[in-house]
Amino acid sequence: MLYLSQILGRPIFDARGERIAAVNDVLVRYGREDYPPLIGVVARLRRRNFFIPRRNIKTIGEDGVRMSSAKLNLTPFERREGEVLLGKDVLDNQLIDVDGKRVVRVNDVQLITVEDQWHVSGADVSFKGFMRRLMPKGFYGSDHVVEVLDWADVGYLATDTATANLQLKSSKDKLSRLHPVEIAQLAETLSPIHRTEVVESLDNEIAADTLEEMSTEAQARILEEIEKERAADILEEMSPDDAVDVLDEMDDDRARELFDLMEEEEKADVAELMHYDNDTAGGLMTTEFVVFPGEFTVGNAINKLREMAETPNMIYYLYIVEAEGSWKLQGLISLRSLILAEPSARLDEVMRTDFRFAHTSDSADDVAQLISEYNLLALPVVDDEGDIAGIVTVDDAMEILLPNSLQRRVPRVFS
Repeated sequence: MLYLSQILGRPIFDARGERIAAVNDVLVRYGREDYPPLIGVVARLRRRNFFIPRRNIKTIGEDGVRMSSAKLNLTPFERREGEVLLGKDVLDNQLIDVDGKRVVRVNDVQLITVEDQWHVSGADVSFKGFMRRLMPKGFYGSDHVVEVLDWADVGYLATDTATANLQLKSSKDKLSRLHPVEIAQLAETLSPIHRTEVVESLDNEIAADTLEEMSTEAQARILEEIEKERAADILEEMSPDDAVDVLDEMDDDRARELFDLMEEEEKADVAELMHYDNDTAGGLMTTEFVVFPGEFTVGNAINKLREMAETPNMIYYLYIVEAEGSWKLQGLISLRSLILAEPSARLDEVMRTDFRFAHTSDSADDVAQLISEYNLLALPVVDDEGDIAGIVTVDDAMEILLPNSLQRRVPRVFS
């Protein structure tokens, strides 16, 4: 086992034992492997950097690098796609520890050899790793605690080198093990450019869920940086009310461009909310809800729910309308009550008719207060004709009622 700090700057000897250069950096290949393999070292001789491939290296140790060949290729070093320099790209940069659900700084890089092949095995994030680089060998002592993060748990490496971004492809599955709330919290501790890269590395659905956990300003900045077709795909996965908010936050030209790229069905849902003022119930509501006609039986409704290709995040309440094709709100029933009811009973026989609701023009503050006072998970919103136009969920209400410092502590109930 070796640490990167024990190799950098060490001499490079040829097959005859003569010192020919010094180790400037160590190159690994980033791909699907959990532990990236070492593919060579970057040597420095008289301000010239050249590459020595692994096949020409006999040994690597604290005393330096010994070559198995006397031949050198002094062609100036040029990095290829998927290659990562441990010193330049990894050392002193931040990474996401998926297992520990935290962002840490890399103070040193651990390497191990398996069957004569060196691999990156971990990131030393301890103070000892930092001291190892500054102090002469052995001076920092052995009583300091070493904390080495398993490289298989590295979900994202925050590097400013574009050619190292291949690691994002192998990071997607690791980051996806985290809850979107956790991904958002970790991403927001990174710089804006790295925050965008984290979101961009996720699939569309998880990226949308992660964005919904961030501030509207952060959502807009990220979607403005992402390639426009991909940004539109992510917008389609977001709740219509969140999509409207983020489009309203963007530059008008960019917002129009992304809106035009959305699929017609999702575009229609967003367009339906756009003409409402932000400080009204209409501006606060979402159009993701489930309606059934009162003539349906309980059994019919349960079967319909099972057959739905996509169900809204919020199906705690089902809203009952006059007839199929109608939006005239007659009552509601909770999912729990639906499950406990007799399968043969009609929905208009078991629904609640004494329920609270809001009008699309009602004040958003008043709607939030109503949800809080009656401990509601969602509140239906109707238009002038009494048709259900949308629902306001408790998490959106809490964003109005709670100060900014507390909003992030409230989970999104329906995510």
